[in-house]
Amino acid sequence: MNNFQKSILNSLMLAPMEDVTEPPFRLICKKLGADFVFSEFISSEGLIRDAKKAKAKLFFYDEERPVGIQLFGGNEDSMIEAAKIAESENPDFIDINCGCWVKDVAMRGQGAGLLRDLPKMKRIAESVLKNINKPVTLKTRLGWDEKSIVIIEVAKIMEDIGIQALTVHCRYRTQGNKGDADWYWINAIKDSGIKIPVILNGNLKSVYDIDNAFKIHNADAVMIGQTALDNPWIFRQYKQYLKERKFDDNISVKERIEICKEHLKLAVELKGERLGVLEFRKHYSGYLRNLKNISKFRLELMQYLEVEPIMEKLNNFAKSYSEL
Repeated sequence: MNNFQKSILNSLMLAPMEDVTEPPFRLICKKLGADFVFSEFISSEGLIRDAKKAKAKLFFYDEERPVGIQLFGGNEDSMIEAAKIAESENPDFIDINCGCWVKDVAMRGQGAGLLRDLPKMKRIAESVLKNINKPVTLKTRLGWDEKSIVIIEVAKIMEDIGIQALTVHCRYRTQGNKGDADWYWINAIKDSGIKIPVILNGNLKSVYDIDNAFKIHNADAVMIGQTALDNPWIFRQYKQYLKERKFDDNISVKERIEICKEHLKLAVELKGERLGVLEFRKHYSGYLRNLKNISKFRLELMQYLEVEPIMEKLNNFAKSYSEL
């Protein structure tokens, strides 16, 4: 293994999630223990056409490193050009999305749609590899459905052409993000002789799930998605668990509010006040989860479009809650 691949081993990654893993959230997760982070997935067609939304997704803070830019598309030439544009932003690596299950992507022969055309998946990945100098990784699923599981074949193809690491969302395309993820396919991939790092993704809900992914399923790394939105402290908790065989699941209200405020401030600085505040609303449930009688307060925060009254309410909440 080269140095990049070695750096992946035993790491905790924040999964790319559309409209979630923007730079502020990635930076917060990095501070809370994530080892690798990824951009939201970016359309190759949007990028080469200079679409404002696609280009905005290329931005990252230097403090996020190592950071990967994830691209999706079904056209080789577009993927090559988009990869060159992404590489010019100097990320640490480029990731190819062959796992997005959403109809508008997959049914157009992009994302998980490439699982129904492995020669095309290979051509796209190989074309990107040959035209950029950064390491290239790839994320995919087990197969289109339970009758067409192709993940071991995909793993062998990708290793043969030079993909540096493979992330496997352990569901079929037809499952979307529902149902059980079958982690034992990671064991099967490793048992097949694959040497590149294999990253387990899908349905990792707890510190104990992460531990099982490493110890029982032989994952080289794990990628955490929705659970990080619900609990961004999951990265720090697992690292504490490794050292102490226990972890702090009772994050103080003071720390929750301070991290929430820091995240909100970053969002407003990046997006502007109105948009930053509006798009931040999805994060309140994670920062305030499991607190008593929190629903009313969360709804109150949703009423504001300016940051100052939100900060004031958060400060007052932290003070009053600690006095209960």
